[in-house]
Amino acid sequence: MSERRSHTPRPLKKYPWQRAAAERGAGAGPRSAAGAGVPGPPHSESAPGAVDGTPVNDEHSVVDAAVYREGRRVGAPDSLAATYRRLREQPGAMAWIGLYRPSEAELLSLAEEFDLHKLAIEDAMEAHQRPKLERYGETLFVVLRAARYLDAVEEVDFGELHVFVGPDFVITVRHGAAPDLSAVRTRLEAAPELLALGPEAVLYAILDAVVDGYAPVVSGVQNDIDEIETEVFRGDPAVSRRIYELSREMVEFQRATRPLVGMLRGLMAGFDKYGTDEELQRYLRDVADHVTHTSERVDGFRSALTDILAVNATLVTQQQNAEMRALAEAGFEQNEEVKKISAWAAILFAPTLVGTIYGMNFTHMPELHWVLGYPFALLLMAVVCVSLYVIFKRRDWL
Repeated sequence: MSERRSHTPRPLKKYPWQRAAAERGAGAGPRSAAGAGVPGPPHSESAPGAVDGTPVNDEHSVVDAAVYREGRRVGAPDSLAATYRRLREQPGAMAWIGLYRPSEAELLSLAEEFDLHKLAIEDAMEAHQRPKLERYGETLFVVLRAARYLDAVEEVDFGELHVFVGPDFVITVRHGAAPDLSAVRTRLEAAPELLALGPEAVLYAILDAVVDGYAPVVSGVQNDIDEIETEVFRGDPAVSRRIYELSREMVEFQRATRPLVGMLRGLMAGFDKYGTDEELQRYLRDVADHVTHTSERVDGFRSALTDILAVNATLVTQQQNAEMRALAEAGFEQNEEVKKISAWAAILFAPTLVGTIYGMNFTHMPELHWVLGYPFALLLMAVVCVSLYVIFKRRDWL
């Protein structure tokens, strides 16, 4: 990193949304009607933190702001304007400003003070960016996706972190609960010899914290996969939904980790060009190794979940086939019983029919007074029943 530039007043840059607001007129943008379309005055002691004449209210989004010199905190301003002022008063110092979901006015104030590129500011405003590393002159803009594992719900929660690294400043913009940068700041302040290496040391510590935060997630996901495998072979009907949800999380995890490999390679490629300290080079290589390992684990998780999903689909199909076969067998057995009942009903119906006819007792019925009428009726019943029995037996109804 080069020496800090002098803080001479600069004309306020015109960002696309500012031009649009000026064209729309009063009340259409973040500025007042009086300031619409007219660049405001540069920062001054009387109007600290003003952007286009509008004061910046940073009470809620500034998590921590500090000025460091030779690795030690020399100031803890309570606002952005005070941080700017304290940094100007400390030649060779470095400012580290931590923000959580800042307002547009705050980002514009930072852009004016530290000459941040408008494209980087737009990305920081919109969030939902992919992990990337961009260099704008002397400023690095880094987008990271942090992750944490929520044990209570067994889910992976992702956060987004934007980092601006300049010659004498580091600005972090968080759009989620992860990572915990207060721990990073505490760690660096406890190692002033590392913090004295400047903004690059802060960037390393942030990268290291984000990558270390992946380890509990990897462990939690591994436990989830082990549980899912047990549920699959146990036949839990809800396991398919859990596999799908975990697969979606692994897609997000892959999007968070895979670009980091290329980003760190890009950083390492610029070691010689930008004169990165040798100790920092070693640290960054270690972070790169951890990222590569994590990325490989995530790729393995996706493959494992794909295989588990295929196995689950096979087991579900087998179970459905077994159920269909059981239903078919039950239907076949039921059909056999119905056939037996029908056959015996037909056999018993024949003598009933004969007996009913001969029992009508009409005077002029044929064979009514025939001596052989009774034996004939019995013989007829027997012949019909035996004939029906033989017929049904041959057809396997009995």
